Amino acid sequence: MLFQYEMMMDKKTEDFYARLKEELTNSTLWPSEYLYKFIMPSDVHSIAKVEAAFNDMGAVITTQQSKTGKFTSVSISVTMASAQSVIDKYIEVSDIEGIISL
Repeated sequence: MLFQYEMMMDKKTEDFYARLKEELTNSTLWPSEYLYKFIMPSDVHSIAKVEAAFNDMGAVITTQQSKTGKFTSVSISVTMASAQSVIDKYIEVSDIEGIISL
């Protein structure tokens, strides 16, 4: 699945995902629990899109609004099958407006 997106990514983004995949492959026995962390504008539709991306995966999703209410942090703990599946999910949610992966 990563290959489909590579053509749309810049070189810096491709390099980031390649390094992440290598680190995850070398440091983790798959399948394994993985913790995604995102920061995004506090827009209910955008937050719902993130939650929907992990629907039916048994994910535990927690959200917390910033003090000003402008931003929301979203933490998602979920069992992933492989390093590539982790990256594929990052790519899937990357088109949600304003999302930042931590």
